[in-house]
Amino acid sequence: MKVKKLKNCVQFIGGDDSILREILNPKKEKLKVRYSLAHAKVKPGKRTLKHRLKYTEVYFILKGSGIMHINEEEMRVNKYDTILIPPNSIQYIENKGRKNLEFLCIVDPAWEPRCEEILES
Repeated sequence: MKVKKLKNCVQFIGGDDSILREILNPKKEKLKVRYSLAHAKVKPGKRTLKHRLKYTEVYFILKGSGIMHINEEEMRVNKYDTILIPPNSIQYIENKGRKNLEFLCIVDPAWEPRCEEILES
C-alpha cells in the first residue's frame, strides 16, 4: 500500500502556468502503473497557457468551475466533471469563478517533459 498526503507533495509552477503538485509518476519512483497523477490549481481570473501533450490526459474537477478549451471546442466545467483530452490536442482551462479551480490531472502514459509543448508564453 502507498499513501501520499497532498500537502507533502512539492508545489511548483507547471509549464502551462498552473500551480502543480505531482502525486504519482512511475518515471520518478518505483510504481507499477503507466500513468502519472498530479493536482493542479488555477487562481480566480487566471488560465493555463495553451499547450498540447503527446499523450492522453484526463482532468477531474475537485473544486470551482471554469471553461475548458480543447482545439476549437469550449465548454463550461464544474465540480465533479471529468474531461478527456485526446493526444496532441491544443488545450487550456480558464478559471472564471471567485474561488480556486482545482483538479486532478491523469496522463497516460506518464507525463514527462518531452511529451508537452507550450504554445504561448
